[in-house]
Parts: sequence; structure tokens; C-alpha cells
Amino acid sequence: MELQKAARKNVLIYGLARLALFVVLTLVIHGLAQLINAPVPVVMSAMLALIVAFPLSMLVFNKQRVNATWAVAQWDAQRKAHKEWVRSELADR
Repeated sequence: MELQKAARKNVLIYGLARLALFVVLTLVIHGLAQLINAPVPVVMSAMLALIVAFPLSMLVFNKQRVNATWAVAQWDAQRKAHKEWVRSELADR
């Protein structure tokens, strides 16, 4: 249960960091468009921010991404080991 909590926490932190980066980039892109008097819809600013945020988040939040991946892998290994133990216990009956 401890690994499950750690995995969820790390994935949540990484996800929220990526979401925050997306929102900030959307606001910056839309703000720059407003500064140069270019009528750009917010949806277009968000699309551009999405394209930029994906690779940027992998670089900027590398530690959080690695932590989330490691925690999920540990939880998965524990879950598989428990599942195999249950199978072996049931096979002995």
C-alpha cells in the first residue's frame, strides 16, 4: 500500500507540473499575441502551448518524470509479485 501511495503522489506531482506549464505557456503566448495586436483565439494559443509544453516538460521536469516512472514500476512489480503468490497459493489447494 505504501508503494501505491508513493506512485500516486509522484504521478500527481508530475501531472500538475505539466498542467501548470501548459497554462503558463498558454497565457504567455496569448499575452504576446495581444501585445502585438494579433487577434489570436485562446484555443489557438492553447494548441501552440500544448505542442511546446510536451517536449519542454520532459526536459524541465525530468526529475519528477523519473520519480513517477520509478514509483509506478516499483508498485507494478509488487503487484505482480503478490498476484503470483496468490496464484501459487491457490494452485497448492
